[in-house]
This record gives sequence, structure tokens and C-alpha cells, in this order.
Amino acid sequence: MKILIVGPSWVGDMVMAQTLFQCLKQRHADCEIDVLAPEWSRPILERMPEVRQALSFPLGHGVLQLATRRKIGRSLAGQYDQAILLPNSLKSALVPFFAGIGKRTGWKGEMRYGLLNDVRVLDKQRYPLMIERFMALAFEPGELLSTPYPRPSLSIDPATRDAALGKFGLSLDRPVLALCPGAEFGEAKRWPSEHYAEVAEAKIRAGWQVWLFGSKNDHAVGEEIRQRLIPGLREEAVNLSGATALAEAIDLLSCASAVVSNDSGLMHVAAALNRPLVAVYGSTSPQFTPPLAEHVEIVRLGLECSPCFDRTCRFGHYNCLRQLSSGPVLEALERLVADPVEVQ
Repeated sequence: MKILIVGPSWVGDMVMAQTLFQCLKQRHADCEIDVLAPEWSRPILERMPEVRQALSFPLGHGVLQLATRRKIGRSLAGQYDQAILLPNSLKSALVPFFAGIGKRTGWKGEMRYGLLNDVRVLDKQRYPLMIERFMALAFEPGELLSTPYPRPSLSIDPATRDAALGKFGLSLDRPVLALCPGAEFGEAKRWPSEHYAEVAEAKIRAGWQVWLFGSKNDHAVGEEIRQRLIPGLREEAVNLSGATALAEAIDLLSCASAVVSNDSGLMHVAAALNRPLVAVYGSTSPQFTPPLAEHVEIVRLGLECSPCFDRTCRFGHYNCLRQLSSGPVLEALERLVADPVEVQ
């Protein structure tokens, strides 16, 4: 059985999509899974043993280009028994339709009747978690999901990991605290840099080193965190934001002794690497997209106005994050991982 997955457009969603791939493999052990997704997602998909190959989708998020979608679809004709669509957009249904794939499965959305022939109606009360909404597409309508739920798990090649360490001149002679202070979603997911700096300072004084991760858009906030550290401590923090390719960031995150992250794609990557993780939530909720790992602490204030799921605070104060001090995060880190001997 050959299955084409039309993948999501966000890092965290792509990581969580592995739960669908795992369910498909449990139900059809010999099935072959290909994922049609943006090229940036290749490093994630290549670290998922369930995926046979990643197929690069050249169009950006929201771009129609009907002729290109038809061309891609026709190039895939006759190769798949089923297509499963994770996005709910009409555009995402076009390639499987043009490919003539016999069974085209997805949730009802954006008038996709005709493009899909296995249309599911989402019951949000039954499937409150995003992974449940992904996993359910591996089952027949109404069928119970298998428990316990699978967890994303990315495989790391020691050779590529060592190459990344060498490229950036990094050493594992001390515990590594990975900080992920960015969030592509918006400001309402970003814990303030001064709080991250307080966590970094405390752990550096306790004998750790700090690596900062993120995209090129996060480089400035990474530098702001570093500059808040006093000379002598600042040298123990390395800003990798924007310097690493996603593949390198994944491999280097696998080296972390602990991770502190906003609710972001890198949070889900860290969880899939089974790193001890403190996840900081503000405008969003762990009831929908929690990090799926064993050693996780969720830190949030749970103010009356949150979760609002807004990109920017409608009140302008961002209190759900600004009023969350470094103390609870440091306490969570202590519960997860013990410090080495404190540096004087």
C-alpha cells in the first residue's frame, strides 16, 4: 500500500504529524509513506523512519498556481493508493485530485467536496488534541484511536551531529542548556528576553553552557539575551540563531542536557528528541498542542485572558508572559536535571 501525505506548513505541525505515520505503520506494516511538503521540512522527514521519501513541494503557503499543482499531480499519477491531507485548505486537495489517487482522505474544509472522496467531519470535542486529529485519519470514521498514543521520535545520525559540533566549534565538556526564545506565530508566544537571560545566568553560574536556537528572525533576540549577561558569563552563551540550517539545529538540540522553549516548532523538535524540556506557554494552550515527551514541565500563569490564541495581545500588556518570572522555570529545570558543581 502506497500512501501520499500532504504535509503541514509549520515545523511543530510536521513533527506532530509523525504520530499519523506511526499509526499507519501500526495498521499497515508494509505500507510506504511519502510526504509532499515544503523543502524546508526535509531534515525533519529524513529523521522519521516511517517516511520513505520527502517530496519537495515548490509553492509557498497560500499560493494557488493551479497549473503548477496540476503538473505536480500528473507527475504523481498511478503511484499511490491513498492520499491523506493534513491541511484543511482547498488548495492542498488539488494535487491528489489531479494525480487521480483512488482514495483521498481529509477533514471537511473549504468546500473540498469532489476533490476529496473520503471526507471526515471533525468533532473537536472528541479530538481536542492536534495529534488526535492527525491520527484519526489513519482509522476508519468513528473507529477508536489506539492507545497509548505514539510520540514523535526523531532519529539522529552521530556522524552528522559530530559534523555540526565541529562546524560551530562546540564542545560537550559541560551540560548544555538550549534556549529557544523565538516563535514564528507572533509576540504573544515569546517569553521576554530578560527572563531568558536570568535563566541563562543562573545555569552558567551552576556550571552549564548555553546555546541559543532559532531562525534568522530570532538572531536579534538571541543577541539581546547574550548582552544582558555580564562579561565573563556572556562568553558561555553561543547564539546559533540564523547560523544553523534546520538539520544542524536538530542535531545540535539532540546534544542538550535541557531545553527551555516557547510554544514553538523547536519546542516540538526538542520533545521529539526526548530532551528534558521546560515549555513556556502564554497566549496558547498545552491542551491543544502539548510537547509530547516523557521529561516535560509546562510553565504558565493561566491568567483569565489566556489562552486567547492571538498573535499580538489584544490588551497590549502581554501579562501572561511578562508576569511569568524566571523562578518557576528554574525550579522546573531543577526538577528535570540536576546541576553540576556550582562555579564560584
